[in-house]
Amino acid sequence: MFRLAVFLKPYKKETILGPVFKLLEAILELLLPTVVALIVNHGIGNGDTYYVLKMGGLMVIMSLLGFGSSLICQYYAARASQGFGTTLRNVLFKRVSAFSYAELDRFGTATLINRITNDVNQMQVAVAMLIRLVIRAPFICIGAILMSMLLDFRLSLVLLAATPVFAVFLYFIITKSAPLYRMYQKKLDRLAQVLSENLTGVRVIRAFAKRRAEKERFRAASDDITATAIRVGRVSALLSPATTLVVNAAIIAILWVGGIHINEGTLSSGEIIAFINYVTQILLALVVVSNLIILFTKAASSAARINEVLDTTASVTGPSSASGQAEPGKLPETKGSKPDSPAIVFDRVTFGYSATGDPALRDISVTIDRGETVGIIGATGSGKSTLINLIPRFYDAGSGRVLVNGADVKDYDLHELRGKIGVVPQKALLFTDTIADNIRWGNERASDEQVMRAAAIAQADEFISKLPEGYGTHVARGGLNLSGGQKQRLTIARAVAANPEILILDDASSALDFATDAALRRSIRESSGGMTVLLVSQRVNTIRQADKIIVLEDGRIAGIGTHDELIHSCEAYQEICNSQLSEEEATR
Repeated sequence: MFRLAVFLKPYKKETILGPVFKLLEAILELLLPTVVALIVNHGIGNGDTYYVLKMGGLMVIMSLLGFGSSLICQYYAARASQGFGTTLRNVLFKRVSAFSYAELDRFGTATLINRITNDVNQMQVAVAMLIRLVIRAPFICIGAILMSMLLDFRLSLVLLAATPVFAVFLYFIITKSAPLYRMYQKKLDRLAQVLSENLTGVRVIRAFAKRRAEKERFRAASDDITATAIRVGRVSALLSPATTLVVNAAIIAILWVGGIHINEGTLSSGEIIAFINYVTQILLALVVVSNLIILFTKAASSAARINEVLDTTASVTGPSSASGQAEPGKLPETKGSKPDSPAIVFDRVTFGYSATGDPALRDISVTIDRGETVGIIGATGSGKSTLINLIPRFYDAGSGRVLVNGADVKDYDLHELRGKIGVVPQKALLFTDTIADNIRWGNERASDEQVMRAAAIAQADEFISKLPEGYGTHVARGGLNLSGGQKQRLTIARAVAANPEILILDDASSALDFATDAALRRSIRESSGGMTVLLVSQRVNTIRQADKIIVLEDGRIAGIGTHDELIHSCEAYQEICNSQLSEEEATR
């Protein structure tokens, strides 16, 4: 948890002055029982009204000063904790944004959201309490014990005897509750995952009449986290009554021993009142300490989860020096990039999603020239999407090399590499913005004419022009106000607007009818110029006119060539064609 203290560095003033003012309040609070003792012994005991009023006025001034110090501390604590939380959230988001697909797959969306929100909130509260109470509460306890020693050393031994008893309770609670808090956080992640799946998949759930089953699934996850929370609560709830029991037992012992001392004439009534006030202060401070311990136990669990994210290094990173000194607004030149080299080369590439599982790609070697339109086809699970994900370095090859323009993709700055590539993923994802701004995601500086040209190439201008607000139409969350085919065409327009050197369409026309798909392919071919186009598809008709077709089977290349060549030489391609086309269509 202390590792995260670096994020408090910009708030040194607040973290120093806040406890100082809280300490001032604690000092004033510790002096009040002594003033009360003076009033009882010298004012009330001697019938001196003036002395009572004078000391009473002093108590009011001390109380106002304490109140003012508390407000200042509260202000500094709020500034420091909120600033700390904001900085930490930003750093976490930046780190998560830099993760490759491998790290995102390992953590999962639900737990990353919880760590950036819930865990950071726990740390914010811990920082606020650190400034406000961590110094005050122990100081009150120690100060009250010292002040009671000054009043009557023998009587203060009762308080010292109660200290180890309280320590035993404290140790028991911490050792029992810390593992439960870690378990609670993991179950909170599970609940968030179930909730996320239900909200994103609500249409599928209703279509299959699975609402009751999903309710039971959510209830099971919710009951599980509730059971853990109850276990945590049962353990944590013991601390406050245990503290009260120990201190009240000490008060009873003090009253008994104090009564004996008063009868002996060695202790005045004012001193016993002050002593009881100090014990009460200790009681209240210990209750605060017990709550702080519970709070910091939670924060420690959250800090461990946050540090796990911060300690995770992205497996896909750019070179440390090659691209760091480019001119502003100009992409750096990558060492080894050759203008006359092939657009893409896979050189004996093997890749697996885990070190122990079977490879998804095995010994892939293929060259794709500049300006070529290449089709990639194969059965489900053959490795088509995995293959194209290696080009923009969403994953890194386990062995072998992937070259773009003659340079290894690992030698590129990631921004430079991905600036050369336009990717249209299988799942069409749009953002809550206008249609025009969604298309401009590919090129923020694109003019209206360029946006409309990209939409025309993607066959999207026809339906956009029919919308009441045209390109200014607002896209609902996830594109819910658009059909699947409309969303796919907009994502294609977004990639085309970037004018990339390499355009990758990963089954991007699966929701389009055959006529629109054919018009889209024709439009891309006519407008691509020197662009290299990769078409990943399950449809033979989508890729049959490509300059080159790569056939994948179980992660290996089963054949490379044109449609006419493969229909006679590649058995895997023949099976795909026979399942989709008649014999006459396949050979035509």
